[in-house]
Amino acid sequence: MSDTLEAREQVVDLCLHLVRRGFFAATGGNLALRLDAERIAVTPSALDYYQMGAEDVCILRLADLHQLEGDRAPSVETGLHARVLRRFPAAGCSLHTHQPLASACTLLGEALSVDDPERWPELGRRLPLVGYAPSGTGWLAKRLDRALSAESPAYLLRNHGVLCYGASARQTLAVLEQLEAFCEHYLVGRIASRPGVSAADSLARQRLLTTLTASLPS
Repeated sequence: MSDTLEAREQVVDLCLHLVRRGFFAATGGNLALRLDAERIAVTPSALDYYQMGAEDVCILRLADLHQLEGDRAPSVETGLHARVLRRFPAAGCSLHTHQPLASACTLLGEALSVDDPERWPELGRRLPLVGYAPSGTGWLAKRLDRALSAESPAYLLRNHGVLCYGASARQTLAVLEQLEAFCEHYLVGRIASRPGVSAADSLARQRLLTTLTASLPS
């Protein structure tokens, strides 16, 4: 595992960062890193991230997801990441999280337009909605595949969570953070514009949402 150790350690570091950020929790959330044109590193299935070591990370062949290294089973969401990394050869990282505000937006059941692309440059102009399918199924992976676009690096998985990709882990984290900030902005605006909501009530709800956001780990 000598030539993959650095990538395995990077996967562990990314997972711990996302746990501290409140975007991963226990065994929830997963990611994949591209090692080269043929191999990817993927988080293991059903393992608490605080217990995970570099030796637990799975190395798979991207073409058919045959496991090359690692004794643990790879994440059940590996198919999602594979669809992204096969479609976009320049993509180096794919992240799936259940981060709170973006996940809340998946319950709205609609794609979201990015109102000010210059303010949210990492997101593009649209956040596509991927229709609901059970977690870890080929059905969900196919639905994501149909929605994928080079213009949209962030996707809302209906009633589930989100998936983001980027050229590198750093860029993908930037997409993830900007997505959460945009979703806070979107939800605050939606609360304020509801018919019959008084200005005082709207302000109170906005403050509550801001307080909840501020309470997340950073």
